[in-house]
Amino acid sequence: MRFVIVTGMSGAGKSSVLKMLEDIGYFCVDNLPIQLILKFAQLAYDQNSQIDKVALGIDIRSGQALDGLNEILVEARSKGYLYEVLYLEAGDEVLVKRFKETRRSHPLSGTGRVDVGIGLEREKLEFLKKQADFIIDTSQLLVRELKSEIDKIFVQEQEYGNFYITVLSFGFKYGIPMDCDLVFDVRFLPNPYYVPELKAQTGNDQAVYEYVMSSQKAAEFLDKLSDMLEFLIPNYIEEGKNQLVVGIGCTGGKHRSVSIVNALGDRLAKLEYGSKVEHRDIKKDALQKKLT
Repeated sequence: MRFVIVTGMSGAGKSSVLKMLEDIGYFCVDNLPIQLILKFAQLAYDQNSQIDKVALGIDIRSGQALDGLNEILVEARSKGYLYEVLYLEAGDEVLVKRFKETRRSHPLSGTGRVDVGIGLEREKLEFLKKQADFIIDTSQLLVRELKSEIDKIFVQEQEYGNFYITVLSFGFKYGIPMDCDLVFDVRFLPNPYYVPELKAQTGNDQAVYEYVMSSQKAAEFLDKLSDMLEFLIPNYIEEGKNQLVVGIGCTGGKHRSVSIVNALGDRLAKLEYGSKVEHRDIKKDALQKKLT
């Protein structure tokens, strides 16, 4: 029996995750009254039950009953009803934006400000986050990327580090991305822009990638940056951080930064953490030429 409690911040994707789990064979129940959790667990663990995978959605909508949840969870473990907690997280700005886009009110904000309700919710759910076996920060994730993380945990049963890294290429002439935690400037590397046959290509093209990465400086920079991230990530996790956005910038965000991000992404993919690469400005030069 695999019993999963899906919880976390409103707007972080709990409903989507329950649908994903349902698609891979889980029997899913959302917003079950707290008082019925033990009875539900008893039925799920019954020897005559033909259900072997269960997911239970719990969130702030449980109201005051949520205060008694911890005691119920302790009792469940004492009775042998083992469970895992999947906690879905997202940044405050992202959550506010999602609520505004859907025109929904936050369960704790009433007619007041959404950010106030989000702050109250964080306080009330903190005890669940501390118990979480898996934490997924959906701030930077597309739906398909979230599904990939769910598959890693519940289908492939890979070891999961509760930490997600986004490596982002960008062009300084278009501004530094606001959501970056760390920013690195690779404008010191040889620039393919000045090589006629490479100018129109990008770091996603093999010729440009090889031109950039054949530089001694690029190889040394990549080694040092990889070592630093491998040192930093466990320390960030220890401090409670569950996502990291690393920005790599060059002039236009098309050649050098794209190549370095792709190389760094390959290295990070070998670690136990979730990771992805993004190229923010790779097509902007072409778009600007069309506009002019």
